[in-house]
Amino acid sequence: MSSVAFHTLGCKVNHYETEAIWQLFKEAGYERTDFNRASDVYVINTCTVTNTGDKKSRQVIRRAIRRNPDAVICVTGCYAQTSPAEIMAIPGVDIVVGTQDRVRLIELIEQFRESREPINAVGNIMKARVYEELDVPAFSDRTRASLKIQEGCNNFCTFCIIPWARGLMRSRDPEEVIHQAQQLVDAGYKEIVLTGIHTGGYGSDFKEYKLADLLRDLEAKVDGLKRIRISSIEASQITDDVIQVLNDSNIVVRHLHVPIQSGSNTVLKRMRRKYTMEFFAERLDRLREALPDLAITSDVIVGFPGETEEEFMETYNFIKEYRFAELHVFPYSMRTGTPAARMTDQIPEEVKNERVHRLLELNDQLAKEYASQFEGDVLEVIPEELYKEDPASGLYEGYTDNYLKVVFEADESMVGKIVRVKIKKAGYPYSEGQFVKVMDEQLV
Repeated sequence: MSSVAFHTLGCKVNHYETEAIWQLFKEAGYERTDFNRASDVYVINTCTVTNTGDKKSRQVIRRAIRRNPDAVICVTGCYAQTSPAEIMAIPGVDIVVGTQDRVRLIELIEQFRESREPINAVGNIMKARVYEELDVPAFSDRTRASLKIQEGCNNFCTFCIIPWARGLMRSRDPEEVIHQAQQLVDAGYKEIVLTGIHTGGYGSDFKEYKLADLLRDLEAKVDGLKRIRISSIEASQITDDVIQVLNDSNIVVRHLHVPIQSGSNTVLKRMRRKYTMEFFAERLDRLREALPDLAITSDVIVGFPGETEEEFMETYNFIKEYRFAELHVFPYSMRTGTPAARMTDQIPEEVKNERVHRLLELNDQLAKEYASQFEGDVLEVIPEELYKEDPASGLYEGYTDNYLKVVFEADESMVGKIVRVKIKKAGYPYSEGQFVKVMDEQLV
């Protein structure tokens, strides 16, 4: 039996796709082995979101080649899509596939074994118009299943290379999404995270069917599904219809990740983001009217070319005023090949770092304030694993529907189930909870 080993760099979509590629190998009779051991085939799923992503990808490729020079080395993912020639130039790389045609990997390996000629199977992603079906019936993570519903992005923000790596918006057939969701629930998953490159844009390439319709159908048609989480949604995609679904639904969770990137209109314009802060604020107000307890988390880029102290403070003050529940803060990182990398007024690293630090301090304060609203409440948590900070304690950690990370006494049998937990002491990054009871499956 041939063995295959995987290494995934980058985002959740890549991790999802690695699981899907593993399914193809499994069906072809391969066994999965650890990447740090000798294997017949290595698959490296690469990232290109930053220059560092490229560099790390190259390091991992070389590591696999050193581990077993006789193995078939396959490279896929975003870096493979944007720079196939660079990867083919690494001695020992045998097959390069981009972000399409991964279903052909097994066939390409057979072809390579016969010809012993390296294969560059990367096509023009900008011509792809159909979503590539890659099925994942189960994950190695037992508690939360990702379900990819779309591919590509039409936005072309000035800091981002992703449209060139992933192509334009393509949505997955709703029937396929519902079928796959049912498969995941039947495999024991209570929570499904809808994911994609531009998740909230789902359906923008369809005539009459949008994200709100998909959310309604998942709730109505998938038997036994307890939680739906949307991995990320742009402000412009939070339509009145989506707000209505959040308001009416019993299973779409009280948490949205809405990337802001900057709170300054002038910076947003340079980033070529498609909204103003006035519009963003109006959408947040509408969301909070519908769901007062909603957790809104976000991504922020600080130190974008030309960002003045005033522009940074606009971002800082907006985030403070709108009480985000948690932030992911990134110093701007130049990505070769993007318009922002060619802008002349780049910000010095020390200024970027100092701004990152200020925002992280604000994040700590806001996250604690958000969590403190729920002190004394009983919330539903899905225990995921032993408490990472102190595995010997016997405590477990998991997320509430509104994305508070809670630590409490539990046992292995509760992992992946929905349990009720009282929030004894709110905090950040962890709140302390007290186990109340396991939800009775029959009654839910």
